[in-house]
Formats: sequence, structure tokens, C-alpha cells
Amino acid sequence: MPPEIDETPSRPAVRALAGSAVAVVVAGAIALLTRQPWLFPSLGPAIMLHVEQPGRPESSPRNTVLGHLVALLAGYAFLVLTGLAHRPSALQEGMSGVRIVAAAGSLAVTAAVLVLLKAAHPPAGATTLIVSLGLLHTPVQLVVAFAAVLLVTAVDLLFNRATGRPMPLWAAPKEG
Repeated sequence: MPPEIDETPSRPAVRALAGSAVAVVVAGAIALLTRQPWLFPSLGPAIMLHVEQPGRPESSPRNTVLGHLVALLAGYAFLVLTGLAHRPSALQEGMSGVRIVAAAGSLAVTAAVLVLLKAAHPPAGATTLIVSLGLLHTPVQLVVAFAAVLLVTAVDLLFNRATGRPMPLWAAPKEG
């Protein structure tokens, strides 16, 4: 007797498609209305974690919020420390030794602090590079980026709850 065919594998794909689209559309609409960077590259992986693996610690609102907050602060601190805060981005000006110091330092600090906080969130590594490479570099842009993280996290939490997927309100349950 052949095993029963379970036709539910497409459900997670549809949920990922819909959840990702909803979060990006909401953030994108606010970006259009405000002309501010409510969409930036590292939101994509954060959203994907939220809708694909909502119960994992890396996907929890706690790790998402702390991860991006640490990343934004570390990235900006290294921009200031290296004298790059008011320089054009690495895309405009090219790579330099001091830019590499800013990128390496911000990523290293972000990684270390998140380990100490037990708040792993890999997309935060992209956020700190976005800042230390000068793609987002003004205080207003950093505040908007953090607000965008809060927004998509809330949208994803509501989406997961509405579709019957458990996502913690703050932290994932302790393992083991």
C-alpha cells in the first residue's frame, strides 16, 4: 500500500508568501507616505524568519528588537569613531581601510553583544553593515529603521497569530 500523500506542504509556502508580502507592503506604504527608509535590506531576512520559523528564538520579537537595536547602535558608533558619519556611503565613495575597520568593528561588537544577551538574530549582522557602510547613517534614518523593525515584527506577530502559527509575544520559551 503506498503511503498517503499529504498535500499540506504547500500551506507553509503560501503562508510564507502571504506573510512576507503583507509585512513588506505595510512598511513600503509607510515609506511612500513618509519618504523615509521604512524598507531596508535586512528586514527581508527578519520577516522570513518570522513567517517561516515563528517559534524559534532567533525569530522572537525579543531577539529581533534587541538584535537590530544593537546593530544600529554599533554601526553608528563605528561610523562616528572612524570619522565616517558625514561621509558618502561606501557605494558612492568606494571601500577604504577605515571603512573596513568600521564594518568589522560594528559586526564584531554586534555579534559579541548579542551572544552576551543570548539574543541571536542573524539579520542584525546585515543591519550593522548597512549602517557602518553608510547606507543608513543619519540619526533620523536610524530611528526610522528601528521603527520599521518594530512595525514588521508587530505585523508578523499579528499575521502568525491570525493564521494559527504560534509566535511568542516577546521571548521564545527556553529550550531544554
